[in-house]
Amino acid sequence: MGDTTVTTLEGREAAVLPPVADETGRGLLRRLRTPRRPRLWFEILLIAVSYWTYSLIRNAVPEQKAEALRNADWLWKLEHHLGLAVEESINHTVNGVTWLIVGMNYYYATLHFIITLAVLVWLYRSHPGRYAATRLVLFATTGVALIGYYLYPLAPPRLMTNTTFIDTVLVHDTWGSMASGDLKNMSNQYAAMPSMHIGWSVWSGLTIFALARTPWVRILGLLYPAATLVVIVATANHFWLDAVGGLICLAFGYTVARLWYGALPYSLPRTVPKPRTAERGRAGGCPPAAAGVKEQHISSDSNRPTEDGHPPARPRTKTKP
Repeated sequence: MGDTTVTTLEGREAAVLPPVADETGRGLLRRLRTPRRPRLWFEILLIAVSYWTYSLIRNAVPEQKAEALRNADWLWKLEHHLGLAVEESINHTVNGVTWLIVGMNYYYATLHFIITLAVLVWLYRSHPGRYAATRLVLFATTGVALIGYYLYPLAPPRLMTNTTFIDTVLVHDTWGSMASGDLKNMSNQYAAMPSMHIGWSVWSGLTIFALARTPWVRILGLLYPAATLVVIVATANHFWLDAVGGLICLAFGYTVARLWYGALPYSLPRTVPKPRTAERGRAGGCPPAAAGVKEQHISSDSNRPTEDGHPPARPRTKTKP
């Protein structure tokens, strides 16, 4: 009987404990692809290092001025051929309203940082289960944009020589672009394709629209990338086709996240599940299932009759005087 019990326990434990190959192979991949609660210090360090790397690589791309201007001329002719060359007229119209164009200059310089970071913080606090997947979309989008900057140098409309585009930052003497005025030497001026103002703003807008509960906040999420498109065109920092390039990069980012996590980020659980009891028991060295089997045997032994046929003695309970 004792041998039978041991055999049963070994069989139960073998059924509970996963194979070693699964833990080191597919099990490891499954753990990497499972959303887990983000760690604040790691996320701050990751974002800081990633943006520093992005700026370093973007600005290290050779400023191929001649090629960038040729590409801009070709793109401008293409838009005329399509009948959609609207940037110049928008630039002149908005430039006539001083308070509006100055506001757009500051919008262009700041909001793509502020809103993007604010959405990341909101995801971290309110949607930890979706944070890593949504962040992966942003990082993959930005990473592939660097390839575009290298392969297709493009001058912004305000730097073209055979057009009447207005550099609104210089005209109105506002701090509105890292590529104008005294700050132009700190940034590659010929990295306009794709537009990450559009890539990041559409990422932010879609995230807000998909996850926010308040209707007017969701509407603002959709209006934000639309307003950004008007700003990048009105300030002559981008062609509208640069925005199309940003959307293509964003689509790539969502594809990477979909392939890695097996679902779109917004369809993942909002919160991270707590570790299961089985995992905690295994980490402590005692499989919970085996402990349960042992407890079951002890319980059955306590109900088994003695050798003389009498029922087992019940433990006495002490009563207080």
